[in-house]
Parts: sequence; structure tokens; C-alpha cells
Amino acid sequence: MKRLLLATRNAKKLVEMRRILEGAGISGIEVVSLNDVPEYPEEPETGATFEENAHAKALDAVKATGLPTVADDSGLEVDALNGMPGVLSARWAGSHGDDSANLNLVLNQLGDVPDERRGGAFVCSLALVVPGQEDVVVRGVWPGRIIREARGTNGFGYDPIFVPEGETRSSAELESVEKDRISHRGRALDLLLPHLRALASS
Repeated sequence: MKRLLLATRNAKKLVEMRRILEGAGISGIEVVSLNDVPEYPEEPETGATFEENAHAKALDAVKATGLPTVADDSGLEVDALNGMPGVLSARWAGSHGDDSANLNLVLNQLGDVPDERRGGAFVCSLALVVPGQEDVVVRGVWPGRIIREARGTNGFGYDPIFVPEGETRSSAELESVEKDRISHRGRALDLLLPHLRALASS
């Protein structure tokens, strides 16, 4: 059984990754998180893009642990906010990971912006770094719009205020299995699956 490090402490992301690999029929990989490896100093995210942040995070983790690593950086880009919060999504309201404060700030900033100008997209970049192999960085984009109030309890982050294109439900009202198939992370993981299959069978 190969160990693959998912460079996160977010338990929901770990569950999601395990579920997606299982759904894709990839066995032979045990996905572990930063909570399962000895602690190491994590560099602050200073990249200008999701790709830069994900790649830097994966390189750090491989250097510290020697394990093949997948790292992600993801966030919400809102058209009427010139693509913000973008790479600052997790700390938009000031403190890292305060989902409720972050999404309320976005709602306040959008204020009376009309529905037709409330477009946006979730973006996820995933980097796979395997010692001795070429690094892989992929990007998944999930377009939609920002609604006026939070709805739903599934998911995390900005899910309750995001309605995907072609949907009437918010991302937080979708079942996990539905979301895996169509989300930004699901789309990015789709692009990564061939590389993870190769890792599982190597």
C-alpha cells in the first residue's frame, strides 16, 4: 500500500479525496494528512496564483516527509470583485479559515449588485509531487453565481452562497457524491487521476 500525503489538516478535504479515489476505483493508495506525519514548519502562502501556492505546498511537504504529495490551493473568484477573494479566500475576513466571516464579507461587499452581475467561479489547483518524477499541476474551474444569503449545510467555505451553473441549489445543498463529480476539486482531481493511477500501480 503506497502512502500519499494530502498536504492539509482539513479533515473534510481528506474524506473528500479518499471518497473520490474510491469512486474512481483506485486502490493501493493510502491517503494520509498532515495530522498523520511529524510536524514541519509550513511556509506561508505567498503565491500570486492558486498554482504557485499548491506547488510550493507540495514541494515543502515532499522535502519534509519524502512522501509523494498532493497539495491544493483553491478559492472563490467573484467577477464583480475583480476576481477576489481569489488566493486570499481562506483569510478574506482577516483570520484564516473563518468560513462564516469570509462569506458574510463577500455578501456585504456584493451588497446590491444585481443578479446578472453576480457571476463567479470556484477554482482549484492541485499539485502532485512524487520524488524522482516530473511535477504535475492541474486546475479545475466550477462556474456559477453568488446568491444573496447562505443556504445548505453540506460542504464548507463559500459553498452556501455559491450556486453552480445549471443548478438551482447551492453547493452546500448538493449531496457529497453529486458535488464530487462536478466541483472545481472534482474537475482538478479528474485531471490528476491518470497520474494517481500510475502511482498506485508503480
